[in-house]
Amino acid sequence: MASRLMWTAPTLLLATLVAFLLQQLIPGDQAVALAGEYASEERLAAIRGDLGLDQPVLARYLEWVGGVVTGDLGTSYRTGQPVAEIVLDRLPVTLLLTLFALLVAVVIGVPSGIAAAQRPGSWADRLLTTAATAGIAIPNFWLGMMLIAVFAVQLGWLPGPGGVDFRDDPANAVRALVLPSIALGMVGSAEICRQVRSAMIENLGSDYVRTLRAKGLSRRSIVWQHALKNSSLPLATILGIQVSHLVGGAVVVESVFGLSGIGSLVVEATNQRDYVVIQAVVLLAAVIVLVTNLVVDISYRLLDPRIS
Repeated sequence: MASRLMWTAPTLLLATLVAFLLQQLIPGDQAVALAGEYASEERLAAIRGDLGLDQPVLARYLEWVGGVVTGDLGTSYRTGQPVAEIVLDRLPVTLLLTLFALLVAVVIGVPSGIAAAQRPGSWADRLLTTAATAGIAIPNFWLGMMLIAVFAVQLGWLPGPGGVDFRDDPANAVRALVLPSIALGMVGSAEICRQVRSAMIENLGSDYVRTLRAKGLSRRSIVWQHALKNSSLPLATILGIQVSHLVGGAVVVESVFGLSGIGSLVVEATNQRDYVVIQAVVLLAAVIVLVTNLVVDISYRLLDPRIS
């Protein structure tokens, strides 16, 4: 754990540096994008000076890092608002979406994997593994559009695109996240199902399970209290990976459902060449991934004290 903490700062620097350099490869002039194609050279030069675009790339990056260290993420090129305010305003939607999607993935994936593992090769196992394979292959944006068409347009059970501010109407805001959470979480549930199935098959076929059966323990007790517990390490690993995938997938799902979260913010900032906003989101995503990995490491030690 100490080594992971030691590498936190270098990892954040590398992630933000790569993102910063990639932004420089995007074709076009940022000053022209902000001022318009018919702006005078004097106007363009003034914009470049105000934004520091006339400075070397490395100098601009180091200036940005210096601001981050002091708690200043910069100011949006487009709106003039502090980037920290913009990100914090959008963050709750993405966090709720990610949390609900992870809940969907666990609720569907874990029981499905356990059910498939109890009778390997049976029709139920083949059905669940086929469904899991299909779930991994289906793009979440397509699934999102199908969910909108069926449950929002045809049946009218749930809200369609266009989220509701949680501060204005919490109940409807949560209802508006149901379909996006399913669209985002289904791929994760398929992957969790496959991993849990593999781990459970290995544990259910082990010597200690045969001993438990010989002692007369019920199938339910063996599966849920012993085999699942010993399958918890791979489950913790896949949950940590899924959090990273869900944060990345939120970009597409939020765009499909018109949610005002971090994902849609990235799309807007990219279209508007508001690079300082993109940098802040990349930093935030890297922090979320690193914190998730740290939590997974801690869970390893709680689940298996033999891990030092």
